[in-house]
Amino acid sequence: MSHIIVLNGVGSVGKSSIARALQEITTLPFLHVSMDSFLDMLPAAYWDHPDGFTFETILQEGSPVVVIKSGPVAMKALRGMRHAMAAMAVEGNNLIIDDVMLAPSAAEYRVVFKGFDVSYVGIFAPLAVLEQRERDREDRMIGLARWQYDRVHHGLDYDLTIDTSRETPAQCAFKIKEAFGL
Repeated sequence: MSHIIVLNGVGSVGKSSIARALQEITTLPFLHVSMDSFLDMLPAAYWDHPDGFTFETILQEGSPVVVIKSGPVAMKALRGMRHAMAAMAVEGNNLIIDDVMLAPSAAEYRVVFKGFDVSYVGIFAPLAVLEQRERDREDRMIGLARWQYDRVHHGLDYDLTIDTSRETPAQCAFKIKEAFGL
């Protein structure tokens, strides 16, 4: 049976780095499936479009916050992503899923992955650390971490939680490997 590890956390928390480190140390092969790879499939015209994704920067307590809204095309793509991942698991692929998941997405994951060996890992870091990482990377919108921070983990239960401000990606990967016998 396929094993699925779902890494959930705010952008810039280190999910992709952990996934790559985990791939290096597991005894079985795991595919790293990133939400970003699926989002890159959307036509450019649907970025900052009401049917795709819109981004609005507002000020909150003097800090920028990027509010994301998802339209019908974006929502359909994200639902398709989750079902595509389940299809990969049906074929026997072990998966490390890297997502920025809100409660409705989590509920759908639990439905599409019913019957699989799934472990949910909450990836955390303090907001100040996330905002610094956001500033250090050239591919991030400043204020995105602040908007996601209170939303991404709200109402979700995890099999394991990790704080990336205290450990390297390799150390985080080792914790996951040990926790789930990978």
